[in-house]
Amino acid sequence: MPTEPKPVDFEVLPPESPREKQKLSRTLAWILDDLIPIPGTNYRIGLDPIIGLIPGVGDSSTAAFSSVILINALRAGVPRIVLVRMALNVLLNTLFGAVPVLGDFFSAWFKSNQRNYTLLQKHSGSGRKSTRADWIIVGSLLAGILTIAITISLAVAWLAIRMVTMLTSV
Repeated sequence: MPTEPKPVDFEVLPPESPREKQKLSRTLAWILDDLIPIPGTNYRIGLDPIIGLIPGVGDSSTAAFSSVILINALRAGVPRIVLVRMALNVLLNTLFGAVPVLGDFFSAWFKSNQRNYTLLQKHSGSGRKSTRADWIIVGSLLAGILTIAITISLAVAWLAIRMVTMLTSV
């Protein structure tokens, strides 16, 4: 009697190891905070302050990219208080980054993504599994950060449009 073939069990993408997630976080932090060397100095800036120059979408999009590091920290078992600190780093960068030009200098100096990657490295692997409460806290923080970032971006865009229309009507 012929036997029925066994179903093939496969995944399209291999499961990510914690090391691969940290590598993604490190790369993202480097791109956002340290990608471009400033000639004649030992200082570097990333795409975060450059993208932040775009009114309306810059700061909210960099906040979304920064959230990836926060989510990887949650998956790595980083303690809640450290997750809150990381979220506050993103929030500070988003709030101050929304100030035209000066906020972008703040983003270049503050380097919230490098700070968060350092916290991820220091506190990951604590052996603690993420709980539902962790996900609720981080989800709420991310929703709040993104809401604030989008609101600020829309307000800046509205002000820019308003200023342009006032100048052109004179």
